[in-house]
Amino acid sequence: MRLRVLLAVVLAAACAGRVQAKTLVLNVATDGNDLWSGELAIPAPSLDDGPLATLAAALNKVREARYQGLSTVDSVTILVRGGTYHLAEPLVLTPDHSGPSAQQPLVISAYPDEKPILSGGRRIAGWRRSVDKPGCWEADLPDVRDGTWYFRQLFVNGKRKVRARTPNAGFFRIQGESPQDKPIQLKFKAGDIKKEWAEAGDVEVVACLAWADLRMPIRAVDETNAVATLAGDPRPSNKEANAQYFIENASDALDRAGEWYLDPKTGVLTYCAEAGEDVQEAHVVAPVLDELVVFRGDFAGKQPVANVVLRGLTFTHTDYRLDATGYADIQAAIGIAGDIRAEGAVGCVIEDCVFTRLGGYGLDLGKGCQGWRVVGNEFTDLGAGGIRIGETTARTDPLEECHGHVVTDNRLSQLGRIYAPGAGVLILQSGNNRVAYNEIHDLFYTAISVGWNWGYQETPCRDNLIEFNHLHDIGQGLLSDMGAIYTLGIQRGTVIRNNLIHDVHAFTYGGWGLYTDEGSSYITLENNVVYRCKSAGFHQHYGRENVVRNNIFAFNTEHQLMRSREEEHISFTFERNIVYFDSGDLLGSNWTNNRYRLDNNVYFDGRPEARPDSMRFAGATLAEWQARGHDIHSVVADPMFYNSRAYNFRLNLESPALKLGFNPIDLRRVGVRRKGQRQ
Repeated sequence: MRLRVLLAVVLAAACAGRVQAKTLVLNVATDGNDLWSGELAIPAPSLDDGPLATLAAALNKVREARYQGLSTVDSVTILVRGGTYHLAEPLVLTPDHSGPSAQQPLVISAYPDEKPILSGGRRIAGWRRSVDKPGCWEADLPDVRDGTWYFRQLFVNGKRKVRARTPNAGFFRIQGESPQDKPIQLKFKAGDIKKEWAEAGDVEVVACLAWADLRMPIRAVDETNAVATLAGDPRPSNKEANAQYFIENASDALDRAGEWYLDPKTGVLTYCAEAGEDVQEAHVVAPVLDELVVFRGDFAGKQPVANVVLRGLTFTHTDYRLDATGYADIQAAIGIAGDIRAEGAVGCVIEDCVFTRLGGYGLDLGKGCQGWRVVGNEFTDLGAGGIRIGETTARTDPLEECHGHVVTDNRLSQLGRIYAPGAGVLILQSGNNRVAYNEIHDLFYTAISVGWNWGYQETPCRDNLIEFNHLHDIGQGLLSDMGAIYTLGIQRGTVIRNNLIHDVHAFTYGGWGLYTDEGSSYITLENNVVYRCKSAGFHQHYGRENVVRNNIFAFNTEHQLMRSREEEHISFTFERNIVYFDSGDLLGSNWTNNRYRLDNNVYFDGRPEARPDSMRFAGATLAEWQARGHDIHSVVADPMFYNSRAYNFRLNLESPALKLGFNPIDLRRVGVRRKGQRQ
């Protein structure tokens, strides 16, 4: 096959012998042909040449160029024209696709001013009105009937639709304590679960248990004793009394507009249209793939995929899989991978892309991923969380370690639509990462989670910088035990600073702003503004020698600060902070043994009836508290915000906090920056 290389001439310098740089440019278009060269952006009038039809063909040409001895090509660019590309299988990038250097990468980019969409789905047509269900429509899918296709998600005109569920709104409640039998024996309120659902074989229980969830088929139902046997075993750590659950994928639960049901035996898909929808004209898509792009380095040959840039692409329409025993999460939807997934890939960039209507995490940087830049992307309407970094395993081989990523200026929203505990950004056994200038909101669990060790063992999770992020509308009363920023384990050198956090609401306990959980140690948390959190603005379960300074904690509901576990070492230093509240109490949980340091703080209870001498520090007056060695120089006084009721926390020049050394926090730099401001 002919392969013509376009030469991009570098401007001549004074030196006559200067080498010209060579660039291979390939075009891909929906009206292309994989037998053409790809050199033209539009088909030739003679229709004997033009763009390629698929990215897979373009990647094959890149590999051909390498094999044909054209390794002197300085860079390769694949330009993708606008339109939707339905992938038959995931795109796979190997070391053969690597760019020579960071300055000469392989670039896969949207054609200028166009919007290409990479879809793992298939459009469904051939709709007819349902005879049995007025207002609903049916389509025959032979591949489903024949057992070669099955899907768990459906999108109509770009909107995720509800797989038939009951109750339509709200939840059933597990009766009593969390079930711990193997397999799970779920006690239900009489009438909530039907025997025929077990006979169907594919009706699922979806339950929220504290910080985790489970999704399991029903295998048997004892209606007399109101006990349902599920397909799998519980996670012993995930317990919640009277937990919330709903039933999904029961044919008789198809009773509301916007719901759908797929019968695997007949291959009939039924969708109940919403007001104003013309299903025969609608764009209805069901996913075929459960991942779209895979970066696959060669660990045996010690060759990573290197210097690849994805820019301006939209990734959409993937599914999620469930085995026969179902799924039970540990935490943070850890068992769910990313639909754009990388292992053994270094120096790559994902910029100005859109990740939407996916079944799992959006992006997954796993084993051996180093030095990525994830900048200016949108992650929205995802089955799990946004971005995973690292693994649960702590690698010791330098080639297998994951570290050094930059995640900035991304917007992440509508997360956890299938797996509620999905985190916005999840950093596992990985260090030297920077997560900055992102906006993360509308999710049911933690916005940024850092660390994966429960206790005091050393880990590679260190020197992470979490700064200038806007994190809000988290939890939304669905799960418990979460924080806007959540940490685990020893994290030497990690800094959490200049973040704006608000509206963190748990189902029962644990809607915290800054949450240093089990073993969190040697972390600095400074210059953060945290308000309207359910349980407290700051909570340390247990840890060692963290520094909490120059933060504002305001209007948190139950408590303002919490400390759970008494330990012999210093838990944390709390200094030069402002704590302003009008409900609950100042200090919650365990403040015994005095193994913490607090000083130079300003505390104020804004309730009309409150007086400075009525402030209590874990039951003690300020004088009694100071006699224990705490807050010697702190004051109970109005910090003099410009307008606290409007959440304007700028300080008047006469503020007592300034006199104690508080440094004003400038929130103007928080959140996603304009493109020209990115660094």
